Amino acid sequence: MGRFAFGFVLVALLTSAAGAADKPMRFWNLTSDTIVDFRTAPAGTGDFGPNQCANDRDGAVDHDERLRITGIAPGRYDAKLTFKDGRVCTVRNIEIRDGAVFAIEDKDLTECSK
Repeated sequence: MGRFAFGFVLVALLTSAAGAADKPMRFWNLTSDTIVDFRTAPAGTGDFGPNQCANDRDGAVDHDERLRITGIAPGRYDAKLTFKDGRVCTVRNIEIRDGAVFAIEDKDLTECSK
């Protein structure tokens, strides 16, 4: 009976891990404005990658919309957001996990310029 229980737990853990890997990383825009350019860089590097808004059908991420994030590995990132009105903000040290949703809110926008 002990081997059966161990096997069941092992299969359950592997199945849940595989399920998380199948889900995309997604950004949830909880700011009050539309984002037209969203880029990530490994935390502290300033090496920002391509515009993730290209992954959206209309090329922008409205308030309360989610955006699929591609081409990066899980880890800590800085994000550069450009809003429809031209304001540019950087949010530092965001944890992005495999298969998870991460959000940015207005209160996170502390480094902005226009």
